[in-house]
Amino acid sequence: MNNTPGGTQYEPVIGLEVHIEMLTKSKMFCACPVVDLPSAAPNSAVCPVCGGHPGSLPVLNGQAVEFGLRVAAALRCELAPISIFARKNYFYPDLPKGYQITQYEQPLAVNGQIILQTTKGEKLIHIRRVHLEEDTGKLTHVEPTGHTEGAQSFSLVDLNRAGVPLLEIVTEPDFSTAEEVRLYAEALRALVRYLGVNSGDLEKGVMRIEPNISVRPVGQEELGTKVEIKNLNSFRALERGVTYEISRQIELIESGGKVEQETVGWDEARQATYSQRSKEDAHDYRYFPEPDLPPLLVSKHWMDDVRGALPELPWERSRRFVRDYNLSPAEAWQLAAEKAPGDYFEAVLKANPGLALRTVYAWTTGELFSLMNAAGTGFDQLKIEAQSLADLLGRIAAGQINQNTGKAVLAEMFVTGQPAAGIVSARGLAQVSDQDFIAQKVAEVLAENAAEVTSYHSGKTTVVNFLFGQAMRKAGGKANPQVLRSELEKQLNQVNS
Repeated sequence: MNNTPGGTQYEPVIGLEVHIEMLTKSKMFCACPVVDLPSAAPNSAVCPVCGGHPGSLPVLNGQAVEFGLRVAAALRCELAPISIFARKNYFYPDLPKGYQITQYEQPLAVNGQIILQTTKGEKLIHIRRVHLEEDTGKLTHVEPTGHTEGAQSFSLVDLNRAGVPLLEIVTEPDFSTAEEVRLYAEALRALVRYLGVNSGDLEKGVMRIEPNISVRPVGQEELGTKVEIKNLNSFRALERGVTYEISRQIELIESGGKVEQETVGWDEARQATYSQRSKEDAHDYRYFPEPDLPPLLVSKHWMDDVRGALPELPWERSRRFVRDYNLSPAEAWQLAAEKAPGDYFEAVLKANPGLALRTVYAWTTGELFSLMNAAGTGFDQLKIEAQSLADLLGRIAAGQINQNTGKAVLAEMFVTGQPAAGIVSARGLAQVSDQDFIAQKVAEVLAENAAEVTSYHSGKTTVVNFLFGQAMRKAGGKANPQVLRSELEKQLNQVNS
């Protein structure tokens, strides 16, 4: 809800359309491979079908249908036993046929839902439809360089992406804040990665988010005029774009202007939207059934198989982590948003059930995440098996090595993949708890730092931390911290008596 200086309260009404490229080996209606756009030579994966040649006939990709059914089932949609493909007609240089094959009146699935955990509690979002379609090609706009007289800008067309399988997920206009929109997009990205349907690499454009935003005075039933932000490919841009567009529309209305139905883009440099074109309505596309494809039939047996094969979903795992491990919702989602961290966390716990849960959480999301972030790697490249981390944490808990030594050992394990036991033994890192050895090192430190000892007895008790550090250094960093601190306090008190 947004207030204006004039006192009118406005509420945003937002719906989302998300396009997801599916991780199939071939395109939606032909055998051309799905290639990585940045690395593949332009127009190297094109045939008469995806190139739009007259007389070529499409053949449906069964794996794309399977992937679509997985996502729809996970979103608790009603799966359609019969769905129909249609032609969506419009003319653009990257659409070789002059139309896009999609689904319109009879989509793959309808009436789903997802529950978001927001800062204000749970929010139910209704899914209107999930449907299959093909992607368009890619345009690269080139501006002239230098001062060549008469030089003009031009565009290059790459059809490698044309015909790649897309899944479009359309919500009802249930969102009212930018936070809700971002949380939904994050949850959807987690879902498609769990299901193996999409890589989730937003920056590569394989998941494109398009919010439809309008505002209206609070209490008004009629919806305002909507504006669509096209092809957002980061959560940051999504949240900022929605926030900006809400404010823009309210300011426009308050100044006596009128919101026009249009499609806008997001300018990251200016942190503002900009007009692209007037927004088309359904009749502008002249939809009609695709004559070259029969109806898609999905049997009850197929539907049951898809539902039965669904894994534990990210939001289900997150709620279980809160319930079973007493993690906060934010901590649980940190582990559950990606499948690998949650799997690894539970594997460590299983390897050594005696470990403190908070310790396993802290080392997984703290030390381990930090090492992977610094190296730019993920769990798929991790050399430290869950059993190995459990062994390391067990040694720390048993007092065989201290925390700082444990961190150094973990760093070496991360690089070499060697077990903790071998590293500790080879480098002589075992923690020392011998009372006589520690007492000797403490006595040496107190003798060498008489001024600090005097300061301590004069009331500057914080100096004990300096003395502790000096004694630990003399012990080569291997002294048992509890034994060392106890001995230090004992000898300091003896000096004073």
